[in-house]
Amino acid sequence: MKKYQFSLVAFLILSNLSFGQWTRESGNGYYKLSAWYLEADQHYTDTGAIEPNATRGQFNINLYAEYGLTNRWNLVGYIPFFSRTYQNDIFSRTTNELITEGESVNSIGDIDLGVTYGLLQSEKLALSATLLLGLPTGNDSGGSDGSYQTGDGEFNQMLRVAAGSPFTFAKLPAYAKVYVGFNNRTQNFSDEFRTGAELGMQFFKKLWIAGKLDVVQSLQNGALSAQNNQGSIFANNVEFIGLGAEAAYYFTQKFGVSAAYGGAVDGRIIYADPSFAVGVFLDIK
Repeated sequence: MKKYQFSLVAFLILSNLSFGQWTRESGNGYYKLSAWYLEADQHYTDTGAIEPNATRGQFNINLYAEYGLTNRWNLVGYIPFFSRTYQNDIFSRTTNELITEGESVNSIGDIDLGVTYGLLQSEKLALSATLLLGLPTGNDSGGSDGSYQTGDGEFNQMLRVAAGSPFTFAKLPAYAKVYVGFNNRTQNFSDEFRTGAELGMQFFKKLWIAGKLDVVQSLQNGALSAQNNQGSIFANNVEFIGLGAEAAYYFTQKFGVSAAYGGAVDGRIIYADPSFAVGVFLDIK
């Protein structure tokens, strides 16, 4: 039976990297400290079928930030300063004897840094472009077999264009936004086309609830196989359709808490179980 190393980075992006198309004004910013968790005992294969796997998990503590250099130019960053990947003990179903001991690796994860430019900023429509650089700061070959990874070991560059519009629904503030992007990957990984949408609404003047759709399509142009007998290849030719939801509650005009849920409803070479995230944020306007 072949061993897969499934993409975790995709779920991280779902949970933490929903770049806005409205840029921050000069000196303003958004800062979120959050914890993200996924544990899975099943996965989508390269044909889209769901099969079981030894229970593996990932836990990250990360910082996401946006800062307005000017009213048009913003800096963005995602720093998973603690990342843990692990596998539970494997026991025999007939004798309950220990077959394989569990294992874990702790390190920093892959850091994403970028810049956003506001192409159009009006009351009814906003357009922005983001260049995001993925730095290979995580561990791409940890553990006894090299498959305990907190990063993919490649330097990627993603260009993303987003459009959004505010509106009211049943007299409640709301917004809708869409994006398209291209992710250029190095080290013989396949490039990716990405697209998605988000719909949010405000309740009681303090609670925002948003639903998210994210799609990743591999161009299948990399030289690496997504699988081998060692399980050491990380996240090549990943494809998925992901659905998620996030709630953000403002205790004050600047400070609040958030919770998110996301998972793949269809995919290739990715875990088939959902992820969860909780965080605290500071929104300086």
